[in-house]
Amino acid sequence: MNNELLDALTILEKEKNISKETLLEAIENSLLTACKNHFGKADNVKVVIDPDTCEYHCYQEKTVVETVEDPIEQISLQNAQMINGKYTLGDIVQVEVKSKEFGRIATQNAKNLILQKIREEERKVVYDQYFEKEKDIVTGVVQRYVGENVSVSLDDKTDALLMKSEQIRGEVFKPTERIKLYIVEVKETNRGPRILVSRTHPDLVKRLFEKEVAEIQDGTVEIKNIVREAGSRTKMAVWSNDKNVDPVGACVGLNGARVNAIVNDLKGEKIDIINWNEDPCVFIENALS
Repeated sequence: MNNELLDALTILEKEKNISKETLLEAIENSLLTACKNHFGKADNVKVVIDPDTCEYHCYQEKTVVETVEDPIEQISLQNAQMINGKYTLGDIVQVEVKSKEFGRIATQNAKNLILQKIREEERKVVYDQYFEKEKDIVTGVVQRYVGENVSVSLDDKTDALLMKSEQIRGEVFKPTERIKLYIVEVKETNRGPRILVSRTHPDLVKRLFEKEVAEIQDGTVEIKNIVREAGSRTKMAVWSNDKNVDPVGACVGLNGARVNAIVNDLKGEKIDIINWNEDPCVFIENALS
């Protein structure tokens, strides 16, 4: 039985990315709850689980007394010495409790507690994973339309809803199509994390350039400002910290390879890349050129 439990915990750890320690803690709490349901309280119950073998034992810690008034908290000297002849009055005796004694209802409650903990940890893992990606881009796979919104799969366990307000006007998606999305916000809810994604956010373009252009990644070229009319045109002002590097040329790439890759991701949206300048007159001239 312990081997089956160990195998189950190993599979859960691998498939759901939930640590074995967390699952063992859930089992420990479920056993304490089962004891409380069975005995009416669990203040004197101790659960010992071997993390390597998953062998577990429940003990009630009872005080040795002459006359037992509370059988849950106390044990007679005679019964204590039947366990070990060295016990005397006032000693604490650990009396093992067999989980099969708990009964069907207590066992079912324990099972429900473990399942609830697994669901909570699954949600926490997903939340933590995508909270780290907040304000960044991900690739999603289109699943289906839900009214005018689009359900998008971010991975095997996580879906996001691309709201109509965050879609580029006129853009139509096909099932299984892969699209780039900007994660606007990750919220915790009672039903798990809610991931808000966008195709219209200006930082979607910014992040695409950051991943496409090596000079932006290493800090040689900076994106100073960016404005966007999603689906129509983006204007991006860039600056080079190295006088030998042309910031516009770095973003455009050889034969336009870099900027074209981003234009394709945005379904043909026009992108103007201009030189940023501290002098407003020169900057305006560059922007209008």
